[in-house]
Amino acid sequence: MNAIPRYAGEMNMADQEQAEIRLIVARLRQEHEDYDAAINAMIETGCDALRIQRMKKKKLVIKDKLTKLEDQIIPDIIA
Repeated sequence: MNAIPRYAGEMNMADQEQAEIRLIVARLRQEHEDYDAAINAMIETGCDALRIQRMKKKKLVIKDKLTKLEDQIIPDIIA
C-alpha cells in the first residue's frame, strides 16, 4: 500500500516515474487528438490521399506509443 507523502519531495522513485509516464501519456493523447482533427480537416478539404495516409501512419505510431506507456501504468490482472 502506498503511503501518503508528507511533503512533495517524499515521493518514491516508482511514484515519480509513474507521474512522468502519466504526463507523457497526456501529451501523446493530445497529439493523437490533434492528428485526428488535422486528418479530418484534410479529408474535408480534399487534400492529397498520400498526405492523408502519411498523417494516419503518424497517428498510428502515436497510438502505439500510448498503448505501450499505458501498459506500464496499468498492471496486468491475470484472471
